[in-house]
Amino acid sequence: METTEMSGNSSSGGEDMDPHAAHAMMSINKLFPALLECFGIILCGYIAGRANIITSTQAKGLGNFVSKFALPALLFKNMVELDFGDVIWPFLWSVLIAKVSVFCIVCVLTLFVASPASRFSKAGLYSIFATQSNDFALGYPIVNALYRDTHPEYLQYIYLVAPVSLVLLNPIGFAFCEVQKWKNQGDRQQSKLSIVGQVAFQVLKNPVVFMVFIGIIAHFLLQQRVPAFMVDFVDGLANSFGGAALFYLGLSMVGQLTKLTKSTVVALILLVTAKLLVMPLICKDMVDLLDNTNTSAANHSSLSNYAFIYGVFPSAPSVAIYAAHYNMELEVVTSGMVLSTFLSAPIMYVSAWLLTIPGMDPKLLMESLRNVSFDISIVSLVALVWTIAVMFLSKKYKRLPHMLTVNLLLAQVSQAILHIENFLLNSLFTIIHLLQFLKNNAIFFNIFFKRSSPTFQRCVLPPPAGQCGNSCEVQDCLLVEEEEEQQLLNLVTDRQVARHSLLSLLLTVSLLANLSSCLWLLFNHVPGRLYLELQFFCAVVNYGQGFISFGLFGLDKHLIILPFKKRWHDLWNRRKREVRVPSELPVDVQMTCLQFVKYHKDQCSQDIVKKKRCGERTATHTFLGSDLVAWLQQTGLAQDRGEATLYGARLQQGGVLQHLRQEHDFQDSNFYYRFTDSASTG
Repeated sequence: METTEMSGNSSSGGEDMDPHAAHAMMSINKLFPALLECFGIILCGYIAGRANIITSTQAKGLGNFVSKFALPALLFKNMVELDFGDVIWPFLWSVLIAKVSVFCIVCVLTLFVASPASRFSKAGLYSIFATQSNDFALGYPIVNALYRDTHPEYLQYIYLVAPVSLVLLNPIGFAFCEVQKWKNQGDRQQSKLSIVGQVAFQVLKNPVVFMVFIGIIAHFLLQQRVPAFMVDFVDGLANSFGGAALFYLGLSMVGQLTKLTKSTVVALILLVTAKLLVMPLICKDMVDLLDNTNTSAANHSSLSNYAFIYGVFPSAPSVAIYAAHYNMELEVVTSGMVLSTFLSAPIMYVSAWLLTIPGMDPKLLMESLRNVSFDISIVSLVALVWTIAVMFLSKKYKRLPHMLTVNLLLAQVSQAILHIENFLLNSLFTIIHLLQFLKNNAIFFNIFFKRSSPTFQRCVLPPPAGQCGNSCEVQDCLLVEEEEEQQLLNLVTDRQVARHSLLSLLLTVSLLANLSSCLWLLFNHVPGRLYLELQFFCAVVNYGQGFISFGLFGLDKHLIILPFKKRWHDLWNRRKREVRVPSELPVDVQMTCLQFVKYHKDQCSQDIVKKKRCGERTATHTFLGSDLVAWLQQTGLAQDRGEATLYGARLQQGGVLQHLRQEHDFQDSNFYYRFTDSASTG
């Protein structure tokens, strides 16, 4: 990190010379009310959707009004009244290059790593997600609050930049989706020319694109004035956009995060990173490179900072509409829209706050940066020690790719120790205190796993002579031993390739942040305050890599999560579980259980339930969780394995089935379950 340059330049230059000039760069005091207004309306929409005050059908009607009437009217009005004489064109070219760069990066990486079955649809929709911002509903109020009094001309850039995605980049993404749709069709009757025609037609019939072109034509024909007889009509529609769009955004967020699966989390993290980190950094770097028209350092820095804030704007809800239209990657896109929207708020606020600080003491900043790096290193070291212990206890360190990852973890440990040592110099007391802390954690770690390991707890009741009762409580339960052997086998064969890939990609993101820091100083002799934010981020990702490693490998499923869940169930179910009163169950659980018991339970028992030996003289009728999941799919009660797992969880919640020893929730796995004689189906 370029700490020397920052300490010498952080309080000098155009935006730092005068406290009053720095305050005039943007109105931070108006930002918080604007954020409160925007996210307050979004929250109202979310509550209305969650409480079913507005149904999904009604929400679609509101969305159609916003996208096909209010937004086109707003664009038409602003295109007509736009003053092209005040436009700094290098800014537009910079944002265009940034969007094209991010689009190409996401597209190429997705085509390279995605499976052939959905490669093109993911490439198209993910690229659109990473480049199309929520410029009008959320971005415009933020820019208006920040720059209305200081740089009002910045507001019109919103209307000039937005068509870049709609007219240039989105059609490319649509083309990829059409290609995937064509490849999924068995007959493949459509020609390539037909696909191009469909994409062009979809772009042209979009009211937003259509009204942009009409507005530009009217701009020159009507001499930058909306006709008097149309003013009230256009203003009425345009003014209705802001609140309605934010309210619809809240409605569209209802239930989206519940659609996430393990396979979509990796893609979601990378997409949000590309949208909220890569995009703003490239936008700012491009302005720094291309904007040579500003002779004033303060104006150049202000425009560069504006490009950064623009890049942080979250993805637009229309991306979810595109995904729903093609019925592709809907879970990732909708969940990503929710996360990017709420993560963008603190990033924008912190960035704007840093830009309005009247002055910064370089010595104080350097001291703060060293303190943050030191604190992060200590916590990261603890996380790394835990993660390495998990690697060795699970014996995964002996096999690839875990062997390579362990070497990387050891390198991260060395980095953290060296940084702590440099900071402390030779403070023996603190080092002893740290070692004592690690020792206590190691003792806790050892005790926890001994008590929660599969072999630690055994059933201690005598073996009954007859059938197993509500749970298997014989001393030598063959089925329990089989479950434990299967867990050990899963522990050995779990290579966690996706986690290793995600670790590499996240570390690449940290390299990108450091590269951007170098480019920032290379092209800006006055780094500015956003550079300070980047420096703190670089300190966190450089010295806090242990957090990433711990999040990916520190909570091993078979070594930690499952034993923890088992111990939790033991503590929770010390007394025999009582069947819940039917009226206390959710309505969907009652209906699912009633339907299954009345129409499907007998047939399901015939198909998947088998009599298994539980002990030397005992037996029970059981089935595997994976068998029930497959049966639910075959009979049409569930569309996929995830939905079938939720169906089985409802049956367990309603008392229709239970785990053999009542220690695990229903899972799509090789755990044994049994149907109960009585169920809470009402």
